[in-house]
Amino acid sequence: MNSLRPVIFVILIFVATLLTAQGITFPFSRLSLLFAGDLMQHQSQLDAAKVSDGTYSFSSYYRYVKEYIEGADIAIANLETTIGTGRFGGYPAFCAPDSFLYAAADAGFDVLLFANNHCIDRGKKGALYTMQMMDSLGIMHCGVYRDSLDRAIRYPLMIERKGIRMAILNYTYGTNGIQVPEPLIINYIDKKIIASDILKAKRMGADAIIACMHWGDEYISLPPKRVRELSDWLLKQGVDHIIGGHPHVLQPIEVRDGEFNASRSTVAYSLGNFVSGMYARGRDGGVMLRLNMCMVGYITYLQSLEYMLTWVARPHRDGVDNFTILPAVNVPLELPESSRNKCMEFVNDSHSLFELHNKGDINEFY
Repeated sequence: MNSLRPVIFVILIFVATLLTAQGITFPFSRLSLLFAGDLMQHQSQLDAAKVSDGTYSFSSYYRYVKEYIEGADIAIANLETTIGTGRFGGYPAFCAPDSFLYAAADAGFDVLLFANNHCIDRGKKGALYTMQMMDSLGIMHCGVYRDSLDRAIRYPLMIERKGIRMAILNYTYGTNGIQVPEPLIINYIDKKIIASDILKAKRMGADAIIACMHWGDEYISLPPKRVRELSDWLLKQGVDHIIGGHPHVLQPIEVRDGEFNASRSTVAYSLGNFVSGMYARGRDGGVMLRLNMCMVGYITYLQSLEYMLTWVARPHRDGVDNFTILPAVNVPLELPESSRNKCMEFVNDSHSLFELHNKGDINEFY
């Protein structure tokens, strides 16, 4: 049956084209979703972003990747810092200025995931201010809520583009031992709650359900058994695609060919760091993952899955003024040779990991 799905899909497209030519309405739409990894702000980033008048500028971060973010119908990343009005800082209690969020909004991100282990680093006040700022900038977000009513109204996050309704779910394994201050609600990984949320997404008419999971073990390039088992469970419950984060390094990507669902499913265990102050091997880059979806009739299908490796150039070491995300396979020649070599080390390591452990039809785009 699995081998027949691509043929059936081609037939559906052909039928849709014929019916449309005859003036008969037959839903047909394409949608691209782009996922990026962790948006972090360490002290080194804060120091580099500070300008002479005492403000902070992060505008250089996305200049080489902005076209890809803006080019997606929906662009999503994990916001792994709170936003505040003062006492800014990096690890272990992340807090970035408003301009950090302005830069992400200007780059074209539509959704920021907020359920992660650093979402209440600055307590209730920090979480509330972060959500207030995202709302003011028109950035959709999920994973943390002001109270139970706010969650009931906003969750699952439903986004409709080009006639396709996407349900975005977001959960975290924990919050670094910090107790959640009432009445805040944070989405923890709890199977009973997740199953209920998936059912709600189905009842809301989602054409595809995407679970964004903050899970796993830091700095390990392969997902542990418990994460793989949870992935299988999510797919069995009706999740169509799974996007993971937290390890701060890349982990394998899989395309499951109708193993549990009617169509192909994506499982990306960790997208790594999109921007951070980390510089150890494997932690200095990540991946942008692009899901190209297609609706034919009333069937939503993963048409193709693509990725682009990204690497972060750092000030002083790499000859740039501020931290800058670069397409890793097209590093500017003006970078020092040592920096280009460091970037190629990340590229080669990533390709080796993917060649050994990726599963299914996944292509690299430039």
